[in-house]
Amino acid sequence: MKKCCIFDMDGTLFQTNLILEPALEKTFNMLREQDLWNEDTPIEKYREIMGVTLPTVWKTLCPKHSYEIREKSNEYFHKQLIALIKNNEGALYPHAEKVLMTLSEDFEVFIASNGQEEYLKAIVETYDLEKYIKKVYSIQTVASGHKSELVERVLKENQITSGYVIGDRSSDINAAKDNNLIAIGVEFDFSQPEELEKANYIVKDLREVLEFTL
Repeated sequence: MKKCCIFDMDGTLFQTNLILEPALEKTFNMLREQDLWNEDTPIEKYREIMGVTLPTVWKTLCPKHSYEIREKSNEYFHKQLIALIKNNEGALYPHAEKVLMTLSEDFEVFIASNGQEEYLKAIVETYDLEKYIKKVYSIQTVASGHKSELVERVLKENQITSGYVIGDRSSDINAAKDNNLIAIGVEFDFSQPEELEKANYIVKDLREVLEFTL
């Protein structure tokens, strides 16, 4: 019987907060230079909605802008994020690599993230995580943009029958519940207490994940 551990990336394994502010600041500076923005960079607003799909991110941050400008902003933003990752200005959460290594001995480990493919690839390659992770799944691969459908795809493609979803937002918890998996909520930077209420377990340190899975 195959069993899995499916991890979210941002705010769960990777400390996105370390590169979020500089990348967002660069993006809105670009918009200012083109006279498309004259307010403060909406960093706090982005922190509030972290974990939603990218179209929702830019519709929320730039509600008065056209679809084309939002797409351009998102593309520029991701280039900045990837550059920062490759320059080692980000970081995994403490003990992330050790936890992935330990789990990979007994589970098939996957990433299911709302992040774009190139962005996720940059993190995995920069921190040499390929040896622990069987496959990375981006929300770009499902038309609905729903994390539950993405996790369902992981299960079907890999003939998984049981396991865990580990993440920091309600989309991760719901994805676990919708697919009859066990939900482990991580209480890190972007997590919201009310979003983790339905999780089977809540951890404040990734090492605690091992206590509930092994």
